Amino acid sequence: MIDRRLEVLEEIQRLIATVIATNPAGHNLCLIGGFRYRFLDESCRLSNDVDYHWDGDLDEKQTEVVSLFKRKLLPEVKQHFGYDGTVSPATGPNADSPSVKIINLAFYRIDVSHSRIGIPVDITRIVCLDQPTVRTAQGVVYPTISDTDMIESKVISLFNRQTIEERDLVDLFLFENQLAPDSAERIALKLSGISLPRLLVKERLHDMVTDRDYHVRAIKEIIDDQLDPQAVANINEAGGASMVFDRVCDVLLKRLKLSSKEDS
Repeated sequence: MIDRRLEVLEEIQRLIATVIATNPAGHNLCLIGGFRYRFLDESCRLSNDVDYHWDGDLDEKQTEVVSLFKRKLLPEVKQHFGYDGTVSPATGPNADSPSVKIINLAFYRIDVSHSRIGIPVDITRIVCLDQPTVRTAQGVVYPTISDTDMIESKVISLFNRQTIEERDLVDLFLFENQLAPDSAERIALKLSGISLPRLLVKERLHDMVTDRDYHVRAIKEIIDDQLDPQAVANINEAGGASMVFDRVCDVLLKRLKLSSKEDS
């Protein structure tokens, strides 16, 4: 039952992406985040939400997408999967961020207990230095951002969120190869563009290195819960969560030339 729910989750996520990519409300709405990696880059990590980058007014786009989901998505989910659903903009203190607007989707079978599947759709704005691009899957054209902007956004997220999200560390480990030769300079430019002080970056890196055991445990949970079984086996054979954490630290401190307070 749990495996089937995960299958349905991913199938609905793909339907969400397709509905957005094939309707006017989704024009130039760029797919990003962990689901973009899963869907368009065949990542071994599952993602529970769907993220988009939007350069315009986030409130207006949130309203447009909520309306689109009500008209198009909910009926299609009902038709394809037999799930009823609800859609609403997120409310409350956690929804007041000016930099991200959340749409809460929930799907359920009335006749099946514990069948509820929740999928947040986040509309945000990230710093991009490259032109938007498109990727295709089964004849559908999906607006997205460049591979380089995508992986660099994972680095920026480590410092721009209130707390570190270990899924960003895992994605950076999985897609390190998409960093460009000049990503160190690009990331420095992006950090200055969003007025993120270098001291804050150094403090966050210092705290991350100091709290190594905590982050390794959290990475292990993500590996066990969100990665495909063969990927889990391969990572564990190579050193597990500790190896992932140390590799990411090398990328941040050496390849990207970021520094902790101890390195200053």
